[in-house]
Amino acid sequence: MSLFGSMNTAISGLTAQSRALGHIADNVANSQTVGFKRTDTNFVNMLTESTDSLHRPGTVIARPDYTNTLPGTIEQSENPLALAIAGQGFFSVALPRGEQNGQVLFDERQFYTRGGDFQLNNAGYLVNGAGYYLQGWRVDASGNPDRSALVPIQIGELIADPVPTSRIELMANLPADPDTTPLQSQVPIYDSLGNRETVSLSWTQTGANTWLLSLSASGATPAALGTVEVRFGNAATTPMPDGTIGEFANATGSIVPVAAAAGAPADLTFTADFGQGPQVVTLNLGTFGQARGLTQYAGSDYDVRGWTQDGAPPGNFSSVAIRDNGDVAITYDNGRSRVVARIPIATFADPDSLQRLDGQAFMRTAGSGEARISEAGANGAGTLAVGSVERSNVDLATELSKLIVAQRAYTANTQIVSASDQMLMDTINMRR
Repeated sequence: MSLFGSMNTAISGLTAQSRALGHIADNVANSQTVGFKRTDTNFVNMLTESTDSLHRPGTVIARPDYTNTLPGTIEQSENPLALAIAGQGFFSVALPRGEQNGQVLFDERQFYTRGGDFQLNNAGYLVNGAGYYLQGWRVDASGNPDRSALVPIQIGELIADPVPTSRIELMANLPADPDTTPLQSQVPIYDSLGNRETVSLSWTQTGANTWLLSLSASGATPAALGTVEVRFGNAATTPMPDGTIGEFANATGSIVPVAAAAGAPADLTFTADFGQGPQVVTLNLGTFGQARGLTQYAGSDYDVRGWTQDGAPPGNFSSVAIRDNGDVAITYDNGRSRVVARIPIATFADPDSLQRLDGQAFMRTAGSGEARISEAGANGAGTLAVGSVERSNVDLATELSKLIVAQRAYTANTQIVSASDQMLMDTINMRR
């Protein structure tokens, strides 16, 4: 091997160690960057000739060795919208490229990231610290995601529509002691416009274990909704256990009771018109033959233990939260909530072959394979850690150790260059 070859080999060593130093510098600089994946150095020897009798060293090159599959430490965050992936996978994100008519335009290419420090921007999008917009599946009113397309998640439903009441459940005890004084209670409900209305229940004992229930609503037309006879225990045609609802009878007005059957819901429906057309409401009084809902036991008072109804007035946006399964849910100040999107996880056959981009983002390549979009925790995808972020997978102690080795190796290569230079000088001076 010539002296020039030795010098070239040493120079290639200097170049390789310089690249290694660059990788170390990049890792150290991004040691606190959310979702950053370090780059290690893989030194590869390139030979000129090597046989059993002759070896001519060639050069060395430094290739990047990516660690996209190695997770960083998951750390809790004060940001409730922050996300981390425990396991394999990436968030699907979009890159904005401007606006048109007040709408954000996005790059048609698909991007992926582990940087989950998402927050709501002023347009209601979930955006991470690098400016990438989180994507997910739209969800219909039944909570079923549309898996056909990924779209940037935007919180735009700032007003919750009113929900007209369709079901009331009453839990109370009527006194078994004889008393013909009517007993009153009221239940607030909501019409289709979200107006609060009141349904009045009046109970009058008409005989042993028999009560007449009268329903009315002052805001309805007509106000009187109807009456129905409620029979308890052995007052029913088919006797039931004492104190439990046995049957309904002699309904009038808009009240329609169900037929009695032991263990079945003791439901009756009534229709009220609050100005927007007939509104059908089901009143559940418990269960036939069971001490559940409405009962008649000893006592002198009408004891209303509670009631529930499924209506709601209009609501204003209160907060947004992300659930462990990836559902993005909006909560309104009327107590209602709505799921507007679901966050999936993208996985690849070879994540280390993804192309790196600015902002801890990646793009697919032929080597990485196509993205497989799955729900969190399914098909090999990691699970979501809500309210957490994934820190860089850089270990500073290791990087500083590699820095020392790279520095010494660089110095050693300079010595080879100096020695080759001196030997060349000696060769030139031989003719003197």
